[in-house]
Amino acid sequence: MDTRENTAPDALHTLARTHLPPDMADRWTGLLRPAAHLRAAVPGDPVVGRLGGLPRLPEDIEWPVREGYGPLSFVAVVDCAALPVDELDIPLRPQGRLAFFYLEDEECEAVVDTCDPDTWAGARLLHLPPASADVPERPAPEGLTPYPAVPLTAQVAPSAPDAESTVLSAEFGLGALSVKERYAHPVRCDTFMEALWDHQRGAAHQIGGHAQCVQDAVEITVAKAVLGDDVDWEDPRVEEEAARWVLLAQFDSDEDTGMMWADAGVLYWLIRPEDLAAGRFDKAMFTWQCG
Repeated sequence: MDTRENTAPDALHTLARTHLPPDMADRWTGLLRPAAHLRAAVPGDPVVGRLGGLPRLPEDIEWPVREGYGPLSFVAVVDCAALPVDELDIPLRPQGRLAFFYLEDEECEAVVDTCDPDTWAGARLLHLPPASADVPERPAPEGLTPYPAVPLTAQVAPSAPDAESTVLSAEFGLGALSVKERYAHPVRCDTFMEALWDHQRGAAHQIGGHAQCVQDAVEITVAKAVLGDDVDWEDPRVEEEAARWVLLAQFDSDEDTGMMWADAGVLYWLIRPEDLAAGRFDKAMFTWQCG
């Protein structure tokens, strides 16, 4: 496993200056946001969390289950106190641990649909107290095979807005263009997109920053889910609501752990900054995408 981003601090600035006109390069790099890119730790690295393995759950916290389908798989845990939270632009407090669970469903019978609340129990985020780091590992429920454990370290580096990002569209007026004009625009043309893709490698696990989307902007999906069926996808309120959400965490498909979310998909947890600042992790929203 490796982070998908080349995390050299100036790598994205160099890429922009190489492929975009100077004024456009400045505007594009102005959209970059810091993210804690997670990768497999090697000896000597500070460990901030773990993919897979078994969670350390206090006795009063049950292993998450989706009724009618069974227990969720333990995906990852991160220690907020070990993360470089002061270097991020989201108000994540250095307290407690975040444990992420997801119902792996190879038959696609229990797919989590972000716009269907009846399916939301297929993904869970638990905020565990600091003392939970010292409790014994919880054995996996019967019939559930844990993923291999991979310790994680973090490196803060810029993250780029996705091609479908609402902030990218707003900055360059892409929404007012025809489809042909949009894909010919320097920040969306094949040359720049291919260079950006070549810059990326490995599994994109991260805390904060811009979500690395497989399809459309994940903020739009979450916003539509929050607003409900009475609001059309094209309603301006969807983009207004999308602007209120930030990425908390994403976990990519990963060959080292055997995590494969459908067709090389990615799991995302988003939250409003005011809820994050207040530690209201129960307000986080989950969505996922695959190729």
